[in-house]
Amino acid sequence: MSGCSLVGVGAFRSSVQIAFQQLPRPSCGRLRVSPSRCFSLRPLPVPHPPLQCQSAPRPTADRRPVWGSLCGFPSRQGVRARSTKKAKYAVITHYVEVPRNYDDATGLPFREEDLGPAEVVKIFGPSLSTADANRLLHIIHGRRVAGTLEDPELRVNTVMFGPKHMNAALEWLRKTVPVDEITNAGLRAEDELAVLEGGVEEEGQDENVEEQKPSGGWLKGKLFKDIPSNDDIYGPSVFDAIRAKNIARHEELLRKQKEADEAKRLEGEAAFQSGELQTLGQRTLGQVRPPPSPQMQKWIDNATSDLDAPPDMTKTQRILPSAVVALLVSGLFVAFAYYYTPPRRSERLWPDIPPAAATVGLLCLANVAVYLAWKAPPLWGVLNRYFVLTPATPRPLQLFGAMFSHQVFAHALVNLVTLWVLGTRFHDEVGRGEFLATYAGAGAVSFLGSLTAIVLRNRLDLTTLGASGAVYGVAAAYFWLHRFEGFKPFGVIPEAYKGVPGVAFIGLAIGLNVAAALSPTTRMDVAAHLVGLAVGVLAAHLIEIKRALRKGVEGKTPA
Repeated sequence: MSGCSLVGVGAFRSSVQIAFQQLPRPSCGRLRVSPSRCFSLRPLPVPHPPLQCQSAPRPTADRRPVWGSLCGFPSRQGVRARSTKKAKYAVITHYVEVPRNYDDATGLPFREEDLGPAEVVKIFGPSLSTADANRLLHIIHGRRVAGTLEDPELRVNTVMFGPKHMNAALEWLRKTVPVDEITNAGLRAEDELAVLEGGVEEEGQDENVEEQKPSGGWLKGKLFKDIPSNDDIYGPSVFDAIRAKNIARHEELLRKQKEADEAKRLEGEAAFQSGELQTLGQRTLGQVRPPPSPQMQKWIDNATSDLDAPPDMTKTQRILPSAVVALLVSGLFVAFAYYYTPPRRSERLWPDIPPAAATVGLLCLANVAVYLAWKAPPLWGVLNRYFVLTPATPRPLQLFGAMFSHQVFAHALVNLVTLWVLGTRFHDEVGRGEFLATYAGAGAVSFLGSLTAIVLRNRLDLTTLGASGAVYGVAAAYFWLHRFEGFKPFGVIPEAYKGVPGVAFIGLAIGLNVAAALSPTTRMDVAAHLVGLAVGVLAAHLIEIKRALRKGVEGKTPA
């Protein structure tokens, strides 16, 4: 049984969100929400005036490098000379040592071992877990070294931490791990300037530069480790050589680039229409993303939030309205199940179709309809608001819309096949009223559990959707009613044996979800699955109580 899709910034993303992030983003500084409602940032171009620094003389073997220049930054040569010294904690503290695979969401180690629980409480207090505290320190230390401490484009990776925790982490790192933040930021600015000049190729070195030294840098979330650097401070500058080369081939590059952009734009539009979307792991440095058509851009803007950050709400304000609606609607379905009377065959809409097939079939068709709606860009705005559970901007109706919503075909297929196989059997046994109450109650309450778990963990960058919680509830209810009976799936168990008891399937589902929760790369919404299982078992127990009461009433004889 496939899990609910749990996505977010970085590794946890839905296919439609990934598609949006393949598009070139317009030049504005708004934080936007993609079709899966995960927050991401559009690039904010910042003008970079040319640095006119007079570098200090080259240090000799018996002389320390002279620090200082006309613009307040030390020269590259001086930084490289100092970077050969061993750091206090044997960690990276210089910009030129930043590894090629550096990522802001992961950061850099700030010492040989992470902080323990006692140290975390001493620095941050009891409001932050040990794992989150160490993650925050890794990110902040990486930004100090990469020169991106004030970069607004990277705030999405620390949106779940408050200003108090951010300031505490920065203050502790500055006291504990010395880093020349001004120098690192200056070197990053030089590398950004080289890229913005248009003469640095990400996938290779400049063939006209005889001697090249590795450098480090961060631009728009990417490392540029191969930017040429000329150690001869009295010779021609690298920028002059790059500019001269570009002038010679300017016209040819413009023509080729225009042809390539047009071809990739057409290819990208075809990929959006066919659903064959490229994953983030398949992107490479220097790859040009196709721009959307004007109509596609209009649909994207309609589905994009103009919020700069998640609304300032307490945990109770995020959870309570959805909890009230979920419990109220679940109670109404329980009352419906109690008083529901099946209609006669002549009164049914499709008298020749079994009631179980009609009920489960309509639920499957509703899921298929929403899946197809995700393929229609004009509907993305409505789907974002009501068919994805977004703890950053919660709406109570999302609890019910999300249980019919799938963006991946395999996810929808596994859920609907399971619903048909087990749902029709459960429906035949308990009737339409109890079946619908179990399905709706398990779906809504399971997403309420997921919402609560995400909010309490301060992971407002995550979103979730799928019918798995409701399907888990129906499956658990069916197996609990037959918890001691033997099942022989696919006929693999010989006739001489009783088979696998129903309670074993429930235990297997719990075990698989616990194993997924322990995996660092899981994309399953484990909280929704486990809550759906619990609601299904509770529904089966209430059905057994109802049966016992009915038998007791029918067994009484009038006096």
